[in-house]
Amino acid sequence: MLNKNRFFVTGGAGSIGSHLVDRLAKEGNVTAYDNLSLGKKEFIAHHFSKKNFKFIKADLLNLNHLKKCMRKHNIVFHMAANSDINFGTLRTNIDLKQGVVATYNVLEAMRINNVKKIVFASTSAVYGEPDLFPTPESYGSKLPISLYGASKLAGESLISAFCHLYDMQAWIFRFANIIGERSTHGVMYDFVNKLRKNPKKLEILGDGTQRKPYLYVKDCVDGILYGFKHANGNVNIFNLGCDDNTDVNTIAKIIINEMNLKNVKVCYTGGKRGWKGDVTLVNYDTTKMKRLGWAPYLSSDEAVRKAVKEYLKQ
Repeated sequence: MLNKNRFFVTGGAGSIGSHLVDRLAKEGNVTAYDNLSLGKKEFIAHHFSKKNFKFIKADLLNLNHLKKCMRKHNIVFHMAANSDINFGTLRTNIDLKQGVVATYNVLEAMRINNVKKIVFASTSAVYGEPDLFPTPESYGSKLPISLYGASKLAGESLISAFCHLYDMQAWIFRFANIIGERSTHGVMYDFVNKLRKNPKKLEILGDGTQRKPYLYVKDCVDGILYGFKHANGNVNIFNLGCDDNTDVNTIAKIIINEMNLKNVKVCYTGGKRGWKGDVTLVNYDTTKMKRLGWAPYLSSDEAVRKAVKEYLKQ
């Protein structure tokens, strides 16, 4: 299904997008499109000399340029977004622009260029704080509590509408917390940096009991491509993660242990959230992906430990 296609990857220099580019470059021609606001050229520099790879530094908000660049492609992997949820809370138009408007522009460029397939990076944040655990894809009362989650839910809605109106096909993956090599932010990244600056003290936002599933980035890419190749509905929606989850206190203990630190004073900012918009418990149902035939190689705790080892090498 992949080897005859020309792939257009938005956010292709990002922490997830660059790993996806690594995989797709083995299968066909790849264009990575990224404004480098969070992505880094060094993540994809090893592809620059390849004839089947092209990098375009540009913003998705420039629709006219995007339309031109997307010509002659037939599959879009839309990975680009502002993935720093807390930053989006401080600048309230970031997720509107980089999430909702950017996704509309991608879809409009697809419509104009007759591109029929889109794979979309969504998030567990679309569920907000559900009252059903584990939370299935069909959970109806989606009330996000972050602007990031709201922008992703709006993106899903736009994709669904374009698919039904313009004969497109979509694969929407609601990611768990994706961690591992090339990450540029997140709780583990922050903890490692804090402890490098002061190995005697670690501040934890909230109360440390926040629990979420953590998925290793290469498992994430495996899941994306497996779902893309094996699901054939009009709008295919999947929770992409693992069945277990890890709390913030456990992450802190793993990092302290891996850094061989002793007598670290752990303090808390208080409250149950790390910041406004932070979901304190994510526990969603991955039955659909398992029925399709896929499950991650690493558990949540295993992914955390592997990711920490990689962060410490950076």
